[in-house]
Amino acid sequence: MSASPSRAMPDPGASPGLAAPSTSKALIVFASTLGTTIEWYDFFLYGVLTPLVLNRLFFPNLSPVIGTIAAYTTFAVGFLSRPIGGIIFGHFGDRIGRKTILVLTMLIMGGSTFLIGALPTTAAVGVAAPLLLLVLRVLQGIGIGGEWGGAVLMTIEHASPGKRALYGSWPQLGVPLGLMSSAAVVAVLNLLPDSAFISWGWRVAFFMSGLLVAIGLYVRLKILETPDFERAQREKRIVPVPVAVMFRDFKREVLLTLGARYVEGACFNTFGVFSIYYITHSLGLTRGDALTAVIISSALMLPFIVLSGWAADRFGLRRIFSIGTVFIAVSTVLSFWIMHNWGAHNYGVVLLGLIIPFSLGYPMVYGPESSLFASQFDAHVRYTGVSFAYQFSGIFASGLTPLIATALIGVGHGKPWLVAGYMVVVSLVSLVSVSLMRGISREDAQRA
Repeated sequence: MSASPSRAMPDPGASPGLAAPSTSKALIVFASTLGTTIEWYDFFLYGVLTPLVLNRLFFPNLSPVIGTIAAYTTFAVGFLSRPIGGIIFGHFGDRIGRKTILVLTMLIMGGSTFLIGALPTTAAVGVAAPLLLLVLRVLQGIGIGGEWGGAVLMTIEHASPGKRALYGSWPQLGVPLGLMSSAAVVAVLNLLPDSAFISWGWRVAFFMSGLLVAIGLYVRLKILETPDFERAQREKRIVPVPVAVMFRDFKREVLLTLGARYVEGACFNTFGVFSIYYITHSLGLTRGDALTAVIISSALMLPFIVLSGWAADRFGLRRIFSIGTVFIAVSTVLSFWIMHNWGAHNYGVVLLGLIIPFSLGYPMVYGPESSLFASQFDAHVRYTGVSFAYQFSGIFASGLTPLIATALIGVGHGKPWLVAGYMVVVSLVSLVSVSLMRGISREDAQRA
């Protein structure tokens, strides 16, 4: 079937020399998934390298535990700045469109990541080094703060009827792909002699972002704006200050999405980031073993994210998300019990301990999450709503999790039971939140 005339017109925002933007759903899904993969590669590369090298180069005068906590603090700052990016770019995404903002966020994210690779260390410039690292981490957070909401809305708002959760699950692959690729790159560089890895090898991983961003921008410029945003424009429902309207008309939705997000962010950063510290320091495995375990569990997660999106369209967003929340609570306790009792210097046991909650449980909440959040907000505030909910909750759900988990493992004298208990409490908060959510947005309810 041919596109309607309004959809076939060239995009006035397209760069000269590029072909007219495409209406192909496959290209739109590919562009969004590639974009989120690149952005999350940039963001998680910092987390992967924190306990391996950044703590040593930028906080060298502290003990290993305190240095890691200090480095994780700069990791958390990226999450603190994400709501700023979410509000800024959510505002313009709801005002001028999703596509333009996604190009800008990729440039900010890629540029700051590249510059981290060029930073001098504390040994070279003193206290200026961690301060510059902090500034660039803030810019990373601002960039990713505007990226996620736009990327998922590009697919969800282009989706065929009854397939929004399935389409929305594809950009979610960017998180495990980004973590997996960042961990894989570091694992390859880790094969270098330790002196080479510490002096220049780690920088290569950050410099690679420049090439990835160039590829992502080329693809992203080839897609059209979303039908939902264009409909809001035609119906003159674009508002001057979307964040004000969001807090005025969608207070309940904001609070519940913040609570629902808790389990997803905490689960990911417990098993995708903190686990590297736990595996190397408490269980005695090498950093290469820890990275490989994270890579394998991230790879195994991929099909289950899309499957969860499909299941959410068939059986309901809230139902699949709730089942996943309960599964994460139970499997986290089981995972740490297995690793604590049999994981010391035992790679197979550690891998199993990650796969159960991370590869099987996490996709059940992350796959449908983007569509669940989008379903709570009308189109004229949707970019702002999903971005704020996802990014603001990232402060406590994601950014603080490695800090909290590292502190709890210290208080527990190396035993993981306090960390497991924390995840159970987090799961309960999210379960209550999602159970109180409405099924679809007010706008969609009126059209039904």
